Amino acid sequence: MRLTVTVITLNESANIDACLASVRWADDILVVDSGSTDDTIVRAKAAGARVIVKEWLGYGAQKNFAATEAAHDWILSLDADERVSAGLAEEIRRTLAGAAPAPGYRLPRVTWHLGRWIRTTDWYPDYQLRLYDRRRARWKTSRVHESVQADGPVVDLTNDLEHYAYRDITHHHQTMDRYTTLAAEEMYAEGRRAGWWDLAVHPVAAFFRNYILKRGIADGLPGLIVSTMNAHYVFLKFAKLWALANAPARPPRAT
Repeated sequence: MRLTVTVITLNESANIDACLASVRWADDILVVDSGSTDDTIVRAKAAGARVIVKEWLGYGAQKNFAATEAAHDWILSLDADERVSAGLAEEIRRTLAGAAPAPGYRLPRVTWHLGRWIRTTDWYPDYQLRLYDRRRARWKTSRVHESVQADGPVVDLTNDLEHYAYRDITHHHQTMDRYTTLAAEEMYAEGRRAGWWDLAVHPVAAFFRNYILKRGIADGLPGLIVSTMNAHYVFLKFAKLWALANAPARPPRAT
């Protein structure tokens, strides 16, 4: 089975070289850029990728567009801050060389943050369905945390997809702020509303799950920080959802 790797980008100059280097073994590499003002496109072309410039459609829709432009039916979809480990590359090649592959495969993703690979909390194994047959699977067009829906059972691979999500805690918090806004807007559009239970209980439960049940405590202070940030993500999401329904955008005019 021949494979196209697709990557969507916007100003990913700091990441694109390492991302594409990790998949240079693929039959086809396609970068869909949504208007970078840095040298992302130049770097992608220098690495041997085909580049298409496409206005931003949203996460899922942009990745579906990339799949339609791929040269082959089998797709490995990456974000620019992800790397395919050597073990995963070999596992993907063996999988596609086998008989009757499944419509899609989930990859365990591990994130590098605060000086270590985080193999605890909700972050690991953060399974992502990224290897799929575009004839039997497609991206759902969610506003945030988009995912692939396959027509049939999927199979889990064992080697890690490496994720370099955050430069530092400031970048981590900025990303959380953006994603929680999108998540709250999506929940609001679906008719969800937030009450005191969501704001008071869900964040505490998230911290307990991350730090105790998912063994964040075993990662020392980085595990405590990630567990706290994950709980804060839950709080921000529900706080923003509550605000959409209850907090006016501006004070009423004086009469």
